[in-house]
Amino acid sequence: MRTITIQRAGDRFLTDVGWLHSRHSFNFGPHFSPAHTGHGLLLVNNDDVVAPGQGFGTHSHRDMEIVTWVLSGRLEHRDSEGNHGVLHPGLAQRMSAGRGIRHSEINASPDEPVHFLQMWVPPDTPGVQPGYEQRDLSDRLAAGGLVAIASGQGHEGAITIHQQGAMLWGARLGAGQSLAVPTAQHVHLFVAVGSGALDAAGDLDTGDAVRITGVAEGLRFTAGQEGAELSVWATD
Repeated sequence: MRTITIQRAGDRFLTDVGWLHSRHSFNFGPHFSPAHTGHGLLLVNNDDVVAPGQGFGTHSHRDMEIVTWVLSGRLEHRDSEGNHGVLHPGLAQRMSAGRGIRHSEINASPDEPVHFLQMWVPPDTPGVQPGYEQRDLSDRLAAGGLVAIASGQGHEGAITIHQQGAMLWGARLGAGQSLAVPTAQHVHLFVAVGSGALDAAGDLDTGDAVRITGVAEGLRFTAGQEGAELSVWATD
């Protein structure tokens, strides 16, 4: 049996501390509700806007696969394993916290905000070697349709996560373009930018999300007049 739940942008948890404006799809930090403990293997879907020159100072993570996807601006990453990267739209990043890692994330611009998604899934196996990967998917996204961004199933061209039961797809759609929603036991479709409509769910705007439980076969999303950028998790 398939169930569909819509989470509107304004109903998501909000953290606003001046330099950070963040909407959380699921429980995070001080925010908690029994209805938002995750969807399948997806535990965190944060939609962050960080002010110029500001960001998250060095902090720790353990046993989590963390995927970061920039929507606009630039985000600078440094970690205790010696990895360094400046992320921009189209450049996917995965950090495997494993047995423990420390990192920072700072807006790399002195005058423009950075807007990005950060998404967490648990690993298959705890205590793995901490790791980092980034990959530019701009050309594939420009070609249209769903693009494999992060995969635990060996999808060609995607960054690799240590979780065989999870897959992140992304898409940038022009006005009126449509795509078939991936099939999985749990699907989380997030409208990061733009608008559109999903079969059986209706109209969706920027920041809206749809949680689908049960096979999503046959559902299609169609972008509105301004187009849309989507992130779609398909997990066990």
